[in-house]
Amino acid sequence: MLAVWLEKGRVETRQLPRPQIEPGEALVRVLVVGLCNTDLELLAGYYGFQGVPGHELVGLVEEAPSRPELVGRRVVADINLGCGVCPLCRAGDARHCPDRKALGIKGAPGAMAEYLALPAANLMPVAEGLSDQEAVFAEPLAAALEPAQQIQLRGRDRVLVLGDGKLGLLCALGLRHWTPGLILAGRHPGKLSIAQAQGVRVLLSSDPALGQGGFDLVVEATGRPEGLAQALSLVRPEGVIVAKTTSHEPSRLDLARLVVDEITLLGSRCGDMRLALHFLAERLLQVEPLIQASYPLAQAERAFALAGRPGALKVLLDLR
Repeated sequence: MLAVWLEKGRVETRQLPRPQIEPGEALVRVLVVGLCNTDLELLAGYYGFQGVPGHELVGLVEEAPSRPELVGRRVVADINLGCGVCPLCRAGDARHCPDRKALGIKGAPGAMAEYLALPAANLMPVAEGLSDQEAVFAEPLAAALEPAQQIQLRGRDRVLVLGDGKLGLLCALGLRHWTPGLILAGRHPGKLSIAQAQGVRVLLSSDPALGQGGFDLVVEATGRPEGLAQALSLVRPEGVIVAKTTSHEPSRLDLARLVVDEITLLGSRCGDMRLALHFLAERLLQVEPLIQASYPLAQAERAFALAGRPGALKVLLDLR
């Protein structure tokens, strides 16, 4: 099978053996894969990664002995592959399993390949009314919605999403259903207009109104190591910062300000895929305007090059 391979900062395609499923696994024929900033960080050296990347996928189940009802169905997948036996896994929290693998990120081959073997328990069917291009957003949308599952958001809260990249846009479009007055701040008028067209209030990062700060909650999704410091300058005393950026570069933070102003700093990673699928199926947001381009798997190098350009939106690999 054809697959994308990352190694030493290079993108190439290779012919690899089709995976053989183990007990409890399913064989998935990949249809569409999304590139995200994490894939670009892996290319830059995050986790010392080499291998097949890709964790945003929609695919078609070809074999699933333990879940035969899935055969022939389109599915998305939870990317966290827990050990299954530790206390966290037994409590249903595989994403924090100390020995977990993460699809296409850590310890497990990713979805940028024609076929993929995954635990059948990680698969969730896609509603018939959703296109492949919409369904592929389930994983990043789940991450974008996660802050609302971690803390109580109130309609009157002053909430700022910082960063108008792909994740920032999804955070704004999703979280506004809990806090209608939410503001999205970014540096790109064209990307801000995507959120504005769906009812989100937007500001340029240079707007003096943003500098007044005093936000109850700041969701930091800039993708830049300096994003946390900017969030700290905008949150009110006793407010909350939700950190979404993963970067191979270290961040600098004024811990004295964090302590003196009693600010809560909350890490936020993956989310509930079923909730994301619900949002997509109910058309609570439109994700297709976030797609910039689609490439066949053989043109993965071009896809990565485009995805890595400043201001790029979602780039897809189409294997259909």
